[in-house]
Amino acid sequence: MIEVSVEVAAFVRPVAARTGPVHVTGACAPLDEPLRFAAAAMRTRAEHADVIAAVRSMYRRFGVDPTKTRPSSEALLRRVRKGGELPRINSLVDIINWCSLESQLPFGLYDLGHVRGAVGLRLGRDGEEYAGIRKDTVHLVGRLTVADEDGPFGNPTSDSARTMVTPTTTEALVVIFAPAGLEPMVADRALRLTSERIHQYCSQ
Repeated sequence: MIEVSVEVAAFVRPVAARTGPVHVTGACAPLDEPLRFAAAAMRTRAEHADVIAAVRSMYRRFGVDPTKTRPSSEALLRRVRKGGELPRINSLVDIINWCSLESQLPFGLYDLGHVRGAVGLRLGRDGEEYAGIRKDTVHLVGRLTVADEDGPFGNPTSDSARTMVTPTTTEALVVIFAPAGLEPMVADRALRLTSERIHQYCSQ
């Protein structure tokens, strides 16, 4: 599903799934209690120290300081550890954040209606950038980058506005940026649980 370039294959083992048809809602009341419970549990649960260390090491392999440019999973953990709740965006994004928080693996989520052609994971090239979701321009040179025939649209920290999931999304691509040194079953289990939750809360 995702072609991994030779330049990154030694350090990252992405797992991915197409999901759809999905029904994405701006608010999903059945998710309220599970998300509150997940945030509360992660405030006291022991960290997945091995997973966090592996993700940080993956970042450093590509010249990124994970204490300054945090993996999306670690940013979620820091948010809830400070007493915050998981952000609420829409039903599908909320599920992805829930699964990323619990697994401590960075996820990407993309509207396949705005993806063209083959999808690959590679290093960003000179001059490549995109408009991030609710963020300034994301510069990609030398960083892990998900791209299609129209160019880059995602990375483990901040995805693009071009492929963001909205209530009009009917099919999506879920990507977990798993470090290559991590036991494969860790990411596979996270992807399986994510697919189950999407089916439970977002199936048409």
